[in-house]
Amino acid sequence: MTDIDVVLLLLTVVIALTLIARRLAISAPIVLVLGGLLLSQVPGLAKFTIPPELVFVVFLPPLLYSAGYFTSIRDFKANLRPIVLLAFGLVLFTVAVVGVVAHALVPTLGWAGAFALGAIVAPPDAVAATSIFQRLGVPRRVVTVLEGESLMNDATALVAYRFAVAAALAGSFSLLDAGAAFVVVLAGGLAVGLVIGTIADRLVPRISDTSVLVAITLLVPYAMWLAAESIGVSGVLAVVIGGLYGRHAMRHASSDARGVANGAWQILLFVLNGFVFVLIGLQLPNVVRAVIAESGEPTESALRVITIAFVVTLVVIVARVVWVYPASYLPRFLIPKVRARDPYPGWRNVAVVAFSGLRGVVSLAAALSLPLDFPERELIVFVTFVVILATLVGQGLTLPWLVRLLGVVRADSTGHDEAHARVLIAEAALSRIPDLETQWPGHKPLIDVLRAQYEHRTTHLESEHSDEPGAAEQETLEHANIRRELIDAERRAALDLHGRGVISEEILRRLERDLDLEELRMEA
Repeated sequence: MTDIDVVLLLLTVVIALTLIARRLAISAPIVLVLGGLLLSQVPGLAKFTIPPELVFVVFLPPLLYSAGYFTSIRDFKANLRPIVLLAFGLVLFTVAVVGVVAHALVPTLGWAGAFALGAIVAPPDAVAATSIFQRLGVPRRVVTVLEGESLMNDATALVAYRFAVAAALAGSFSLLDAGAAFVVVLAGGLAVGLVIGTIADRLVPRISDTSVLVAITLLVPYAMWLAAESIGVSGVLAVVIGGLYGRHAMRHASSDARGVANGAWQILLFVLNGFVFVLIGLQLPNVVRAVIAESGEPTESALRVITIAFVVTLVVIVARVVWVYPASYLPRFLIPKVRARDPYPGWRNVAVVAFSGLRGVVSLAAALSLPLDFPERELIVFVTFVVILATLVGQGLTLPWLVRLLGVVRADSTGHDEAHARVLIAEAALSRIPDLETQWPGHKPLIDVLRAQYEHRTTHLESEHSDEPGAAEQETLEHANIRRELIDAERRAALDLHGRGVISEEILRRLERDLDLEELRMEA
């Protein structure tokens, strides 16, 4: 098969498996991995090998950028303490624990090699977990903490991985030098993300061509990644920070550009996520064959390798549980100010967070990126694949059952909040109408129609969730300007409600989407 045939085949498989996952109400990454594993057993199908640079350079930047883009900065700041404890504390704890256990099981790894394995399997991937939670209606704070963790933990793990690999190849390690370099790498990644994010923020309002602007949004994460990696700092952190900044930049774009960009990014993320998880399943048979070929006696080596993989997987799962409970309760117990500001969480919510350590694409890319002469490389890659499969499939399939068993459901109603927000922004538009009546005295009939529409909206939105009324076709530029003024007033009111904490990021995105669509209907 040619490369084009392979790409088309995989795209077809991704679409089919995603439809199956939705029909079965199972998280798509789980079905994609299992489907890839079954596909690898088809006779005559070419054996797949994933180039590490394909994952790091092609897949990872847009996936991380989008995660940052759709993260609420306000919610991120509000949950900064638990996010930092998970993204930095838990990752380093997992690296240490797995490193000690791996060294005891496989002394030929050496300490640096053992810690490299720990760094590879340390960072969870939130894609599968959050897709499960959103379907089950898990409390928003649980999802926010897990999404925030997934934003930052990749940077921590990959920096630790970089130092462990360098130490293994050099044969020496200095904790003081590594600690200083760790800070520099993270700070440098932060700086690169902010600089390129600022440039993009200034560039967006100057581009009126929708196609060009959307193309730039697709290139920005790659520019951040390549710029950061070229100077030896964290590309992961640069892309994440750039994604957080990107939402502010796109508010300067037109409604048309935001709508087209949203569609383009949805398709890109669907394809990239699908390819990554299918490739995990396709790659596993190659890894198994490589481990057996390297170790000699098939039966004895298979039992040894499986035992090592099982123990490391168990350690990864248990380490998260051991860390999450003390990290959730000890700070509140020891520091009264923390407890007063943020009371003890329910143990059920903590249990769900502790069981949500599903591994994915970052662990896969890190394992495959090990140098070919790295000690016990094939064993490390195999163990990583087992950890990914066990957590992604094993924990992923049991997570919905655990959520239902514990009764962890969202207590708040976003529907009421959204309806109330729509009333408030409609009232903001109404408050602009007297000024517009003075500014455009020759268009009183249109203004009267608009006033009636917005008054109707404020009267009925509290009790009904009706569609936005379509905008009448405008015959003059003045009519369009009047309508645009009102939409801008609504948009500013929505941003103000979000800034004051009245509505969530999720509701703000829906309001902005509807206002963009209304503006597009007006221009049609």
